Amino acid sequence: MTSCRSLTRVAIAASIALVSSVTFTSGFAQDAKPADAPLTALPYSPSLDQGSMDPSANACVDFYQYACGGWQQKHPIPADQSSWSVYGKLHDENLHYLWGLLNEVSAPRADRTPSEQKTGDYFAACMDEGVIDAAGAKPIEAALQRVAQLKSPKDAAGLIGWLHLTGTDNAMFRFGSDQDYADSAQVIPIADAGGLGLPDRDQYLKMDAKSKDIRRAYQAHVARMFELLGDSKETAAGNAIVVVAMETDLAKSSLTREEQRDPHKIYHRMSFAQLKKTAPHFDWATYFRALDVSTSQSINVTQPAFYKKLDRLLAKRSLADWKTYLRWKVVDAQAANLAKPFAQANFDFFSTKLRGVEKMPPRWKTCVRAVDRDLGEALGQVFAKRTFAPETKQRAADMTRAIEVAMEGRINNLDWMSAPTKKAALEKLHSLVNKIGYPEKWRDYSALEVKPGDFFGNVQRAQTFEARRELAKIGKPVDRSEWGMTPPTVNAYYNAQMNDINFPAGILQPPLFDPKMDDAPNFGNTGATIGHELTHGFDDEGRQFDARGNLRDWWTKKDADEFVKRTSCIVDQYSGYTVVDDVKINGKLTLGEDVADFGGTILAYVAWKATTAGQKLSDIDGFTPDQRFFIGMAQWACSNVRPETLRLQALTDPHSPSRYRVNGVVSNMPEFARAFSCKPGQPMVRDKVCKVW
Repeated sequence: MTSCRSLTRVAIAASIALVSSVTFTSGFAQDAKPADAPLTALPYSPSLDQGSMDPSANACVDFYQYACGGWQQKHPIPADQSSWSVYGKLHDENLHYLWGLLNEVSAPRADRTPSEQKTGDYFAACMDEGVIDAAGAKPIEAALQRVAQLKSPKDAAGLIGWLHLTGTDNAMFRFGSDQDYADSAQVIPIADAGGLGLPDRDQYLKMDAKSKDIRRAYQAHVARMFELLGDSKETAAGNAIVVVAMETDLAKSSLTREEQRDPHKIYHRMSFAQLKKTAPHFDWATYFRALDVSTSQSINVTQPAFYKKLDRLLAKRSLADWKTYLRWKVVDAQAANLAKPFAQANFDFFSTKLRGVEKMPPRWKTCVRAVDRDLGEALGQVFAKRTFAPETKQRAADMTRAIEVAMEGRINNLDWMSAPTKKAALEKLHSLVNKIGYPEKWRDYSALEVKPGDFFGNVQRAQTFEARRELAKIGKPVDRSEWGMTPPTVNAYYNAQMNDINFPAGILQPPLFDPKMDDAPNFGNTGATIGHELTHGFDDEGRQFDARGNLRDWWTKKDADEFVKRTSCIVDQYSGYTVVDDVKINGKLTLGEDVADFGGTILAYVAWKATTAGQKLSDIDGFTPDQRFFIGMAQWACSNVRPETLRLQALTDPHSPSRYRVNGVVSNMPEFARAFSCKPGQPMVRDKVCKVW
């Protein structure tokens, strides 16, 4: 139950898993273990595993340790991972499985389907490291030459448009398409803040020792990249100073992640004329022509202050500075797709320095992920028939419906919400669309050319294909059948503007969804995941969108004030938890996910009780049904995380660490205290219980 947030806007989409990954439900082999070789069957792991527990721990003192202590002991973090979790392990096992499946179609043969040909040729080209390394920096020479030919900062618009279409999509700013917040049936252009290299704007501005150390290391990394491009050591060092200074200026005018959680702060609809007035030193007409986007469209300029700052930099900074900055953007965007020295340097900073990862993953793993990234629905189409049974889809649909019924009951019985707000909330609930497994209509990749032996070319053509596909939506009605995740993904999400919850095939498999288990752990695990996504429609962000996905206040003032008061309890609770060293959870940043964790677990519990009403439930392996529900709920979250990653997540991740996503929830639930006979005063029994949904 964590987040990928890979959709168009952070503010309108929320998801469940820290790992955005690829996997399928398929045949399971008991005790099979992934080695550095493809798997032909997926290992089976139960959704409730006694061996993952720590029987020496007291459930009422630290339930996470009680449920997951054994798992943590048995599963140290692999050298190529920033963390290791139930989700991460499932992701890794499925990468091994998909490796085998891609090997099958990577060999040329006459009977391959178009999807098999594209995914197979893409994978094979990615695996040919010899060709990739021999090319050095040659694949980005065309982009670097275009930067070198720039005549003035004001002439940069055409170049920026071309860069945005060819993979360097974070040069100066970001641009794309999105549903209109005021009219969710339509797609409009979105001009977003961007231009930074570090993961978060605060990393440029905070003055603590750790932040300063990161900035020094980042500047050294930028210099290293310039040296790989051929600059002398002295020139590279000077160029790095320029880049970091320019990015710092942009960071100062960028909204914080907390501020971006308020959709009103990132929705500023402007005409083309207003955009030109906001940043007159940028040739917007040339830029729009480069993207083939009409200037007649209204544009969501998410952060006007950012564009005003960018405009000042265009007027103030020299041509040489802008060329230096854009050279950096080109190599930074494509480093992972270039020869080993570039990929290694990129890994050393972004993975080792920022996240503590010890070594690069094997090449096959990188290439499986690349296929899912660039040809995800082709990959899903190739394997869906093998991997996702209709009965699994039906069982997931039934569970989802049970949880929706539970939510309806919760809304009707709320003692703090008035009738008008309840009516609007129920309208939104009843309008919710459930998407399970894979899209009804597969994405058409026929226009994307995949050439054998041309990895970088394939990557760049895929980047351009996706950029064009997104831009082509502008001015057209929203396609509500579209998915924001690929079918193989081990994740789930809610989209506030679509008002849909999405569960790809990848998440509906053991140990997250286990057909061999009784309902108690399944509802605790997958049921809480479904409830989590549903609750996102009614968290601090999602509640601001109506049943049709429009940004509209459907709350009475009294009810809205009461909601804020109740969620403030959760902010205060989670802000008291320590992430690592002296770093606390930012309860305002994690509020939406914390509310979803809490609400999702309550909904799953209520739905489980209703589903099993009238049944005689027996103890199993010494645990009562209620205990099995809560253990199942906790064991999705078993994990180990490197301290560097924890520190970065505290700054950038809208989810609390796994321990608190479990303990923070159960300590608010009297049902848990009864299940484990916890007494007042014990850590898992809060004196002040938070109640929202």
